Amino acid sequence: MDGDRQRIMPRKAPDFGLDGDIPRYWFGGDPFKTRFFDAMSLLFPEGERFFIACVRDFRDQVTDPKLQAEIKDFIYQEGQHGMVHTRFNDRLKAQGIAVDVILKRQVDIMFGFFRKRFPRTYTLGQTAAAEHMTALMAHGFFSTGLFKDADPRIRAMYAWHAVEEIEHKAVAFDVLQKVAKGGYFTRVLSMLQVALTFPLHVFAIMAHMFKVDGVQNRGRVWLRGLWWLYGPGGLYPRLMPHFLAYLKPGFHPWKHGEMDVYRQWRQAYDRSGGNAILASDEVIASTAAA
Repeated sequence: MDGDRQRIMPRKAPDFGLDGDIPRYWFGGDPFKTRFFDAMSLLFPEGERFFIACVRDFRDQVTDPKLQAEIKDFIYQEGQHGMVHTRFNDRLKAQGIAVDVILKRQVDIMFGFFRKRFPRTYTLGQTAAAEHMTALMAHGFFSTGLFKDADPRIRAMYAWHAVEEIEHKAVAFDVLQKVAKGGYFTRVLSMLQVALTFPLHVFAIMAHMFKVDGVQNRGRVWLRGLWWLYGPGGLYPRLMPHFLAYLKPGFHPWKHGEMDVYRQWRQAYDRSGGNAILASDEVIASTAAA
């Protein structure tokens, strides 16, 4: 699988038309699925800033020119993601979501608590863990045709983000192992903490969103949504083998992850002259037909 390692491409963020007529429930009219991804998007800009800071902590200790170049491209990609998701979050703010309050709380937790009270190696471990979780979602979401009922603009945004997460999925991990010398205990503990706290944070934001939306029968919405996420054949059980692989002593990100959909997106994106929406539509059409 290491032969599948892809060069990080520092693309300028495409224009996804996020200021257009995107419906409130852009994911097939489903409040739970829509707000699940909305809540994650809300957290991305400050999350990307945290990841960049944690990798930069060790940047001046990196002697490998290849890893130095990968760090530079990783920082560029994460910065582009932050800008796009900030524009997306402006939509949420216009809907009455307390974006600024949520982001302040997130900053207090990540920068005011973890980066002040925990060793830099541990916060880099959190970054490597979060990067693995986003990469495994990237590998899994589109190969299963998950977004076939989503608005093409939002689908394209997440597809572009997913592709770039795959490209740089090993950067924080390599810095953790090769430079910070983070051991197995740090890697596993930080992953277990991130795997527990991140979804709880997302669910808390979703509860606020449902209240703002005035969603009726919220109990039923939650039950159906959690079954979609965690039930047999649900989203997360399908990704569980990839998640558990991170806990193996000999794990490395480039040993895992199916790359066919990634290559298809890259080819469609290049062929269309950098049209991320067309590239996403082509991938979804092929996975839905499979």
